[in-house]
Amino acid sequence: MGAAPAPIFKESSPRNKGEDPAQGSTQAGKRPIVKGAILVLFIIASIAAVRFTPIVGYLTPAGLGRFLSRTGIWGPVIFVLVYAAGVCLFIPGTLLTTLGGAIFGAYQGFLYVWVGAMLGASAAFWIGRTLGRDLAASLVGDRLKKYDEAIERNGFATVLYLRLVYFPFTPMNFGMGLTRVRFRDYFLGTALGILVGVFVFTFFVGTVRDVWASGDWRGLLSLKVFFSVALFVFSFFIPMIIKKIKGE
Repeated sequence: MGAAPAPIFKESSPRNKGEDPAQGSTQAGKRPIVKGAILVLFIIASIAAVRFTPIVGYLTPAGLGRFLSRTGIWGPVIFVLVYAAGVCLFIPGTLLTTLGGAIFGAYQGFLYVWVGAMLGASAAFWIGRTLGRDLAASLVGDRLKKYDEAIERNGFATVLYLRLVYFPFTPMNFGMGLTRVRFRDYFLGTALGILVGVFVFTFFVGTVRDVWASGDWRGLLSLKVFFSVALFVFSFFIPMIIKKIKGE
């Protein structure tokens, strides 16, 4: 019998297709570094934009108040968006919260600040998750991997605790995006964890604003002012109370 006929079509290999597996692996390995570099540049640019541009001129009750007064009924919506953008630009959350209480008062200020803080915290988390998580995962060794997994298992409790002890707001937003914590746990932990702090600051600042606007300095001796001062002072003891409850 004659030899079997040679196959008409040859199975193509990656090399025949012009693909180099090693090159593809190298490109995939560079992506986390590139995205991490973009995150670092974003942070540097954000800080520089706030410090060296006219933005800083609006970070006062008078400056931001004048700007919002020109927006009419859209003022609260604009403030919420400004707050959210400010969080992503590394403007201190305490400053933004103070502005909200000074402009809108205790109760409306609380609502607008809380919504703006949640939008900003969510946006910063996703920026950190999108640009930095891959690089962080590649740098996590065996020693740190167990902590990363623990944060994923106990995400809600971890986020809630750190919010209650006033861990720096903006760094935590970006930092949590680098971990394995689920967004749902992060969102709920943040939503509950910042309630006390936001209410205390806006209530205190809003109360002082009302007394200042009325011009009746006897209002400083009112029960509302004493209550707001007591809340403000109490807020600084919350971290110690939380640690004592945890038995630390």
